[in-house]
Amino acid sequence: FAGCGFLGIYHIGVASCLREHAPFLVANAKHIYGASAGALTATALVTGACLGEAGANIIEVSKEARKRFLGPLHPSFNLVKTIRGCLLKTLPADCHEQVNGRLGISLTRVSDGENVIISHFNSKEELIQANVCSTFIPVYCGLIPPTLQGVRYVDGGISDNLPLYELKNTITVSPFSGESDICPQDSSTNIHELRFTNTSIQFNLRNLYRLSKALFPPEPMVLRGMCKQGYRDGLRFLRRNGLLSQPNPLLALPPTRPRTPEEEEAAEAAEAAERARAEEHLQPSGEDHILDHLPTRLNEALLEACVEPKDLLTTLSNMLPVRLATAMMVPYTLPLESAVSFTIRLLEWLPDVPEDIRWMKEQTGSICQYLVMRAKRKLGSHLPSRLSEQVELRRAQSLPSVPLSCAAYSQALPNWMRNNLSLGDALAKWEECQRQLLLGLFCSNVAFPPDALRMREPSSHAPETLQQPQGLPPS
Repeated sequence: FAGCGFLGIYHIGVASCLREHAPFLVANAKHIYGASAGALTATALVTGACLGEAGANIIEVSKEARKRFLGPLHPSFNLVKTIRGCLLKTLPADCHEQVNGRLGISLTRVSDGENVIISHFNSKEELIQANVCSTFIPVYCGLIPPTLQGVRYVDGGISDNLPLYELKNTITVSPFSGESDICPQDSSTNIHELRFTNTSIQFNLRNLYRLSKALFPPEPMVLRGMCKQGYRDGLRFLRRNGLLSQPNPLLALPPTRPRTPEEEEAAEAAEAAERARAEEHLQPSGEDHILDHLPTRLNEALLEACVEPKDLLTTLSNMLPVRLATAMMVPYTLPLESAVSFTIRLLEWLPDVPEDIRWMKEQTGSICQYLVMRAKRKLGSHLPSRLSEQVELRRAQSLPSVPLSCAAYSQALPNWMRNNLSLGDALAKWEECQRQLLLGLFCSNVAFPPDALRMREPSSHAPETLQQPQGLPPS
């Protein structure tokens, strides 16, 4: 069962069809997987809970969300708390023992974003917490993800919306038209599709409408139609695969002895009657007899959702002047409702404050460490190149302390320049001119007599005096 938000009522219709017309599929299934809203339906199907009550809960939650001005984004709407309350009321006490090894719930681990499938549960509370983690959409449901067995998880549809869909003998269910085994059959010629975490979604207007209603619930009449659509698609799948005429898979095995002509005629008549009944179920009628095949609780919930209450308060609230006044008062009532809901959530959050604060500190530290490492890598890659460029620039701007020889210059030149004689002569002349310039720099304005550099023997009687060379001014 794929994740689909409030469109999970489609799964309720499919599950009720499978339980009613092909119970052996549910009973003999080794594993039943689900992600997000599909995990709720899978849990109800494996535990044997009332699907009618599960469908009624979806409609009631959608009604509660539609009452508010901002819908499910209103601060007073707590989807996690509502789901937990519905599961506590619907699931039996020993549900964790029934689902161990059969039910697989898709989760997304927060630490690395990997997909995890949980199939073993120690208590009913742990099973409920796994469903809460699988339906927790970040920001939409809250900022701090819930924990399961000491690990933080979020919506399983983020990493794998159809768990283990590639296995053989696996029936995939999705409320979006595409390549799933049980899905709506839209009359669209568009061959393009979108693969969202293993879920095939065809590009058409109806799928765009379904996507828009996944997080913002539609009217009860639309939800009722989606449940009926799931029931019809389930019947279509069973008829296409010849499962309606097989109440038990053992009947599909070949008989141990050859049948007599009378037995073969009776079997063919039974198969024809079963196919006729299936076709009657699939044919729409004005009386809408398909509701007769839904569970009683779901049938009542659908009918109740279609009928609006006729009391005085509802009539007044639906009047146009009252609705305009309510919309104009939203800037004043919304801060008050937000403050009240924030206080209630803060009080409910107090038992989990130390653990959540510790987790937030760890996440903040890991994020800061990651940013520092990235900064070091960038600086480490750019700094040596810049330093080498500065060193080369300084070398180019300064004169060498020792004049380079022609051989040194020639080593730095390409081969085609080394073999050019005119260039070699030019370098030799440049070296000679440089040597002459350096010598003239030190010998300018200095005139030495021919005997100035000769060593003279000092006189023993004459006083030691410092004789200045001719041509130099007296000191």
